[in-house]
Amino acid sequence: MGIWARIGAVTAACGAVGYGLQSQKKRAVLADRGRAHPFPYELKLVQVLFRHGARTPLKSIPDIQEAEWVPNLLKDPSHTSMNYVVTNLSGGPKPPSPIEDSYRAHTLTGGTFPGQLTTLGKQQLYDLGERIRKTYIEEFNFLSPIFRSSEVYVRSTNIVRTIESATCLLAGLFQQKQEGAVKILTSEAETEILYPNYHGCKLLKLLSRHRWTESALLPDIAEDLKRIQSLLGIVWHKHVDFIQLRDDLVAREAHGLPCPTVLKNWQKTVEERAVEMVYYIYEPSKSENLQLSVGPLLHTLMANIEKKIEKSSDDSRKLYLYSVHDTTLMPCLMALGIFDMKWPPYAADITLELYEHRSSKEVYIKVSYIGQDQLVRGCSDVFCPLNEFRKALLPYMLDSNGHGALCNQTENITK
Repeated sequence: MGIWARIGAVTAACGAVGYGLQSQKKRAVLADRGRAHPFPYELKLVQVLFRHGARTPLKSIPDIQEAEWVPNLLKDPSHTSMNYVVTNLSGGPKPPSPIEDSYRAHTLTGGTFPGQLTTLGKQQLYDLGERIRKTYIEEFNFLSPIFRSSEVYVRSTNIVRTIESATCLLAGLFQQKQEGAVKILTSEAETEILYPNYHGCKLLKLLSRHRWTESALLPDIAEDLKRIQSLLGIVWHKHVDFIQLRDDLVAREAHGLPCPTVLKNWQKTVEERAVEMVYYIYEPSKSENLQLSVGPLLHTLMANIEKKIEKSSDDSRKLYLYSVHDTTLMPCLMALGIFDMKWPPYAADITLELYEHRSSKEVYIKVSYIGQDQLVRGCSDVFCPLNEFRKALLPYMLDSNGHGALCNQTENITK
């Protein structure tokens, strides 16, 4: 429990500061609406990383009764649809998706596949889109009320649930109004940067494999896992861990499906131990781990900011959307110094806003998480001066060349 003790006080303080400043900002905007300059900062760019919505579990828990994951749980609400096409990063054909293929190789009880976005998940992303609409279309008048590809960039991991999540968010954001088809860009599996890419990075694969094994052997985690495994009647030689237990438990609970009483009674412990495992696996005190996990993604976010600041005449983009995973958000939150030791819920989002001060022309970055402003580690204010923000992320950012070189440095790895 030492991890929790070290982080709890800082998290609570940052959260309170963020919430208060966000409320203050909104009050100022509303109070000053109608004046010549209703807000001292002019919004220039928005980038949103968002987790997909509720889904079927990734794996079944051995030796316990599975929930019935029937096709009826995956129906498409008509109001969440958009006309879209999925391409590679160059606009060519959609790349193969080995991860999705692995899901389709298994069938859950009830007849559906693992890792599929459900009706609930689609609605959650639609709701997130409506929240974004309220802020950037209705309050800030920043975005057009109709989707235009010249204004909005959409990228997703090449997995069905994230692609569908992106379309549902856009349906909520633009109320299904669009000029032309939405282009959703995806990457080849080997070069994907929107999640920690264990298959495309040798060093990350080696380090993560050892850290994952070690995390399950930590005294408190190992003791609790042994107890719950015994109570659930899972034979000792079958692999299970708290991350897997949590995944199945949260999926069942979200969809109102029955859950073993033992697992339900242990829900708080399962949640805490799963987060502790992830924290140990990423080990954010070592910047190299976060460089390997999300370094190229953070570099891309900063490159988008720099491009907008340069005011390139051919860049009319105002919104960048990245449809990602919990395993993307957590290392990003750790790099920003705002991880609250809680697993990101379905449809959680990290939003980066670029502002220019109307008078001084100085540039600021503001970060929010699930709608709450955050004080980034190393920043003097929620409206973080660009040089402070850049300095805060510098230890964790890597361009593709630097990331590739680091990924191949495996010669001296012993554990």
